Amino acid sequence: MNNIDSLKDLLAQPKRVAILSHRNPDGDAIGSSLGLQKYLDKIGHDTTVLFPSEFPDFVEWMEGSSEIVIYDNEPERSEEIVNNSELIFCLDFNGLSRIDDLGKFVEAQKETPKVLIDHHINPEDFADYTLSDTSASSTCELVYDFIQLMGDREKLDVNIATALFVGILTDTGSFKYSTSAKLYKTAANLVELGVDDYGIQDRLFNSMTEKQLRLLSYCLSSRVMKVFDEYCTGIIVLSQHDYKRFDIQRGDTEGVVNYILKMKHIRFAALITEQPNIVKLSLRSTGDFSVQEIAKKYFKGGGHKNASGGISYQTLWGTVEKFKKILPKYREQLRAGLEHLIPEGTAQK
Repeated sequence: MNNIDSLKDLLAQPKRVAILSHRNPDGDAIGSSLGLQKYLDKIGHDTTVLFPSEFPDFVEWMEGSSEIVIYDNEPERSEEIVNNSELIFCLDFNGLSRIDDLGKFVEAQKETPKVLIDHHINPEDFADYTLSDTSASSTCELVYDFIQLMGDREKLDVNIATALFVGILTDTGSFKYSTSAKLYKTAANLVELGVDDYGIQDRLFNSMTEKQLRLLSYCLSSRVMKVFDEYCTGIIVLSQHDYKRFDIQRGDTEGVVNYILKMKHIRFAALITEQPNIVKLSLRSTGDFSVQEIAKKYFKGGGHKNASGGISYQTLWGTVEKFKKILPKYREQLRAGLEHLIPEGTAQK
């Protein structure tokens, strides 16, 4: 991290601190924000966590989540929080556009120091202090590193550790990807602090409602999920009609796209959903195939190598057709090493 001694000096005196993360916050955004907040509170700062939009209900059990300020619900209060802050932490996003209108408020605070902690590629140069590592599993892992860089490892407690463990679990899919020896050591240290790892897993991954389970069944039906064997790819498409039929709310489709990758010959998966003004794409992959490249090149998006998102201003089915036309360009990459798993009779081009 650059200028760590200068940041230590800044944090040596109590300050009003705003902690921001991205729109549609996931487990890593929430866990890193709450974990950092608990640490900064512990060393004497006055902190507020601020998100552009609501977070999914499967993390409502987390301590401090009820006090998070949501810009969509309280825009004036949100702007006031940013304007009155003496220090701004930006977590789990690499550019101010990822926090919507909040980005304009942050950018306007020219004299307010800003700290970026993130693991996405190509971070924008808007922060005074940056801890960026694309090899990290999650921003929660980097917040743990940050606390150590501050020389405050002894300040870690079970509440901070629990928040950070949530983000690590969700961003690694329960340690299925983006893992490393360093990450496992970090996770072990958090568990040693008293984290109830079994309890957290249960709360995160066994909390579906009947509606969500029935929606999952619908998403995996032949009507909605299409598999392109030749390209080792699968997609799930949800229309506005589907959203109304199942009363789909924020968080209801969380993790659905990952089910496509459970097929042994699938390397690339996409969830394509029709929103009121745009079409959203959630892209996932396995191995060396980079969905980040596709999101950035074709769908105005980005993210991680194996997990990215994008948007389209075409119609839902126009977007689906655009996605399908992209696949032949990556045919050899997608099939490499999986030819023996592709079902017999698949058409060749």
